[in-house]
Amino acid sequence: MYRSMLCLLTVGAALASPLSPAADRTLRIAAWNLEWLIAPEDFRKLSETCVPRGVSPGPRERSIPCNVAQELERSSLDFQALERYAKQLDADIVALQEVDGVAAARKVFRNHDFCFSRREGVQNTGFAIRKGVPHRCGEDFIDLSLDDRVRRGAVLIVYPGEKRELRLLSIHLKAGCPRRPLDDPRRDCQTLAEQVPVLERWIDEQAAAGRRFAILGDFNHDLLADMGPARNEQGQPRNFWAEIDDGEPAGADLVNVAEGQRFMNCAPDQNYRSYIDHVVLGAKLAEWRVPDSFVRITYDGRDALERKLADHCPVGVDLRIPR
Repeated sequence: MYRSMLCLLTVGAALASPLSPAADRTLRIAAWNLEWLIAPEDFRKLSETCVPRGVSPGPRERSIPCNVAQELERSSLDFQALERYAKQLDADIVALQEVDGVAAARKVFRNHDFCFSRREGVQNTGFAIRKGVPHRCGEDFIDLSLDDRVRRGAVLIVYPGEKRELRLLSIHLKAGCPRRPLDDPRRDCQTLAEQVPVLERWIDEQAAAGRRFAILGDFNHDLLADMGPARNEQGQPRNFWAEIDDGEPAGADLVNVAEGQRFMNCAPDQNYRSYIDHVVLGAKLAEWRVPDSFVRITYDGRDALERKLADHCPVGVDLRIPR
């Protein structure tokens, strides 16, 4: 996918337009939660010391729930199926969630480099980067984890030091509050409400610095359904999207690439209503979005029945990057 745009241009036209499509490259970025993706040898060891469902291990413990140990041990055929979908996605950069680390990711992404958060738990955020794409792994976005009670953010700098530098953030926010307002009294919504201002500060920092940036991953919330003001009468966060997309400072306007797109479940046996995995672009990066390039990869019905894939599937978008 990391390739020159194929266009038929005359020499005169190419010279007349230094930022013409022939001078650009297409970069596909995507997000994919791979549901407890763990290398087989590590999965077997973790299964021996699994914890009962509903018991929360310490934030720095490597463990998996016993129901995961019983239901999600993947075979070589399962990994091969996931690899096929990764090839179909054909993304240059994939923001990953629920991946143990490099050993697991390499089972799905063969010709890639990797950056992962350094949290000791099994479910980590990170990136798979196609070899040849200039990049640098950033520091963990630890504040998003609320002292490692939930997942950290992973930061990737693409084209570091160049005028076209991008900063990407892979996130996996608290589950359990997909369509409720942030001021809902449920504990999961309260935890998510703690994370949202932290995420907004990161967005504002990027915008204030004049950077091109994107947030990709499992927001565990339907951003497209949010309505109403950002805060309630008590000044507490209520509307996730309005809270982060407030346009302040300049450049903090956001674009959700799924806006206006038809929702598609990952597999025939799913019955969800809306996206909770998102690719959100900052205003400057949104200028480079290729029109009508939204990507959603879904699973074949037979694969969904026979293979242990993931309960999420990829979403992505193409960017036109100047040389």
